[in-house]
Amino acid sequence: MRGLEGIGMRNLKLIIAYDGSEFSGWQVQPELATIQGRLASAIGRVTGEKVLPQGSGRTDAGVHALAQVATFSTESPIPTENFIKALNDILPAAIRVLEVSEVAADFHARKSARAKTYCYRTYRGAICPPFVARYVWHHPYPLDEDSMQAASALVVGEHDFTSFAAVDPERGREEEEVTNVRRIFSSNWQRDGDELVYSVRGSGFLHHMVRNLVGTFVQVGKGTLKPSDVERILEARNRSAAGATAPASGLHLVSVEY
Repeated sequence: MRGLEGIGMRNLKLIIAYDGSEFSGWQVQPELATIQGRLASAIGRVTGEKVLPQGSGRTDAGVHALAQVATFSTESPIPTENFIKALNDILPAAIRVLEVSEVAADFHARKSARAKTYCYRTYRGAICPPFVARYVWHHPYPLDEDSMQAASALVVGEHDFTSFAAVDPERGREEEEVTNVRRIFSSNWQRDGDELVYSVRGSGFLHHMVRNLVGTFVQVGKGTLKPSDVERILEARNRSAAGATAPASGLHLVSVEY
């Protein structure tokens, strides 16, 4: 579709939902099924172009998204509403394109993002329903949920989150900031029936940061740590000071703000 009269380069923004259970994360990897790889393949089949859509962030293997954002440039004249149907006809059922819109040339899914919201779902019932199991961390053991709530409030504000960051093997390839300082706007736990859900909104998140926060808050719930220990862990700036990484299955990217 290149070379058509009057058709210039367009920058398209996609909003995508996906079940990450069967994928090796967002980022394209040789011989592995990834969200970015499947999306790039679908776009290529629709436009005839070789493109690599850029996401707002790289979700890990097994992590889900309600509204991931991706951008790519194309010379295709296909109307945005037709892109949705064409891509969804090709993509596996676990990946759905919800919206397609044309945006300014300088808009970038990752670099233009101002805030993200994640939620982490833990299932507290004795028996986890099979239709829920892929999307939660089943943790039926006793937890002091009030202490977990108190601990979660202590990460609000601007902090160095080195203690909650895993080493990211890809870091530096995309000219990311070197600092581990991030600003958290809200951080709280809420009960939703048999689920205890952690919601966090921040300026950005480090590799495994939300899962490491959850793992630490669960240690508080067990009584292994006190809520006030969160401040000590932040100050330590050492990954070994925090709790274990929570399973990927419970994590969901809820929204990205621009």
